[in-house]
Amino acid sequence: MPPSLEPTPRTQDDAKPAAFLDFLTFERTLTRQVTLLIYWSGLGLIALVGFALIGVAVGVALRGEGWEVLLAVPAFVFGALVVTALALLWRGASEFYVAVFRIADELRAVRERLDQLADAPQAQPAPSEPRAASRQALKP
Repeated sequence: MPPSLEPTPRTQDDAKPAAFLDFLTFERTLTRQVTLLIYWSGLGLIALVGFALIGVAVGVALRGEGWEVLLAVPAFVFGALVVTALALLWRGASEFYVAVFRIADELRAVRERLDQLADAPQAQPAPSEPRAASRQALKP
């Protein structure tokens, strides 16, 4: 079974100074919290655009006469479609942003694990005699 790629957890004694140092050196990021804040702010703006489009359609329908009332219905439907498309695009962009930073976190964990493996002493197996003999037999 392959060893875990997760970094080794810190002890209680050195967790707080190291956490602050990780924060200052960008070893630990705030991307999840910031991404959630940006995502919900963007959805709020998209909702405001949706309410504005619906308000315009309803206002035109209430104040208009004849054709203006008929034009309010497609404007309302178009506004709802635009808001839905914007929300889906915003969600996709946010998920892409999160995926990029998760890849960076995974690569950091792999790098740390490789550094740990490189620092550990490795026993090199002794070459076996039958293999050496079979290699020489294949040479012309």
